[in-house]
Amino acid sequence: MWPGLPGRSIWLDVALALLSFASIAIGAATPDSGPLPRPLLGVGALLLGVLLALYRRRAPLVPFALSAALAATNPALTAGILISAYAVGRYEPRWPVRIGAAVVGAVALSQPWNIETANEAVGGLGAIALALVLPGAIGIWQRTRAELLDALRERAVRAESERELMAREAVLSERTRIAREMHDAVGHRVSLMVLQAGAIEMAARDSSRVEDLAQNVQNAGRQALDELRQMVGVLRGSEVDEDAPLGPQPGLDDVPRLIDHAREAGMTVELRGDLPAVDPAVGRAAYRIVQEALTNAGKHAPGARVCVTVERPPGELVVQVVNGAGGAAAPVSGGFGLVGLAERVRTLGGRLSAAPRLDGGFAVEAVLPT
Repeated sequence: MWPGLPGRSIWLDVALALLSFASIAIGAATPDSGPLPRPLLGVGALLLGVLLALYRRRAPLVPFALSAALAATNPALTAGILISAYAVGRYEPRWPVRIGAAVVGAVALSQPWNIETANEAVGGLGAIALALVLPGAIGIWQRTRAELLDALRERAVRAESERELMAREAVLSERTRIAREMHDAVGHRVSLMVLQAGAIEMAARDSSRVEDLAQNVQNAGRQALDELRQMVGVLRGSEVDEDAPLGPQPGLDDVPRLIDHAREAGMTVELRGDLPAVDPAVGRAAYRIVQEALTNAGKHAPGARVCVTVERPPGELVVQVVNGAGGAAAPVSGGFGLVGLAERVRTLGGRLSAAPRLDGGFAVEAVLPT
């Protein structure tokens, strides 16, 4: 009968219907009950109570029409129009319908055909204001307030959903960044270890050279483990190891040290150009570009000569790494390094090119805005 309504609202409708029925029944019992016979008024009061109980929320115009008809027969029968006028304002959203109901109710309450004096006209206006306009205005205010609360709740839910989505995107972006850093840093260390292990095999008869290379392998492995431990600690969130070594991210000033490590691993690397002061984000990107290019040169072109060039034209930083043809077959590679570099450069508004050369070598060039 009342789908979707809680028990409290159902009992409220029943109570209002009984109250309206009782008020009209009492008015009908007065000596001057109007032109309609009392039994018919009693039936009308009972019908109005039923309509208020059933349709006050779903179709408020139905009980309002009946209450207006009863009020038109006798000014004392206005209790029903009080409740039904509030219901029209509260549950009827269309303003033209509200205005039409107000006109009908005003005519029923004021009964202009019976007005003969100014006092009767003032009394009719007072009845309209108290029995029709006031409850209708309260109903409209209640509806507006409920719609505003619903809109605020919907906005709060939407804002919470947007915050959760942004948080998930931030976590995904950070994990992607950490994975890229892990590939750049740890992958480079492991590549140097592979090169140094191969150099140990070639220098097996030179004990001092073998000892130096073994020490380099040990240092590179320790650094790779430290960096891996640091990044895994970040991924673990609240369980991060507080003893993990933390330090600033490498920048353009660290490129010479990176090249020294590559030379210690047996690579032939030449650095050309100056290393100007740039924005930290640009410097980190430049460092990772050189690191990834050296790693790829060591894997795919072992023994080839590598030239690292850094230039600073107006408004740009150009980093170029060129290696010659290698003397061994390239090992299997995942191919994610250059993809990560391209994404890193693109986020800074730069451009990256990586392509083989006619002499069998490979060239990586990045142009970063400064």
